[in-house]
Amino acid sequence: MGKQLNLKEMVGIKAASYVTDGMTVGLGTGSTAYYMIEELGRRVKEENLKIVGVPTSYASKKQAEALNIPVKTIDQVNYVDLTIDGADEISHDFHGIKGGGAALLFEKVVATYSKEIIWIVDESKMVDKLGRFPLPVEVIPYGQDQLFRLFQEKNYHPSFRMESEEVLKQTDSGNSIIDLQLDCIDDPIALANELDSLVGVVEHGLFLSMVDRVIIGKESGPEVLEVTR
Repeated sequence: MGKQLNLKEMVGIKAASYVTDGMTVGLGTGSTAYYMIEELGRRVKEENLKIVGVPTSYASKKQAEALNIPVKTIDQVNYVDLTIDGADEISHDFHGIKGGGAALLFEKVVATYSKEIIWIVDESKMVDKLGRFPLPVEVIPYGQDQLFRLFQEKNYHPSFRMESEEVLKQTDSGNSIIDLQLDCIDDPIALANELDSLVGVVEHGLFLSMVDRVIIGKESGPEVLEVTR
């Protein structure tokens, strides 16, 4: 596990080097983004870096505040210069699945208003096609069992994300998450459109055609892939 963490730390530090004075920075959520935020905190303290952070979760907000990184909500800024976040899977054509940390809604809102997006991952997250990682779907509690049944009928193998054996996981917005075990998503765009059309679905973890740069942690060092569309 230590080696894995070192890869996450390596890409987190590398990604933080793209942040410059005066930027408004989207602060991702999760174990890899954690190291990026730590490095930004170090630069704020030691290099007097002047930035504003826009956190994608309460956890990232708390971490940033503890490091004296000034934070604002997405509604307190006009746009975000650069968002740096992790991903659970990235396909060969640079579509992604996110939401393993249950922050997909805030993450997608911040990403939508970002001029540039960097994803930071270790090489195990790079796949040919999306779907092996369960696709998170954030749903409002009212009617969630109806959606669950619908997903069962469609053979999407749904399961509710649980906090404990008895308690459903709640997102920062108070919603539930249904994870879909699809194994292989042949047409992510069609699936995204289908999920977007369902009443009660707040957001899903398909992040399509959004990323500009991917930094992959490898034993030999960080590999930077520039995405052209």
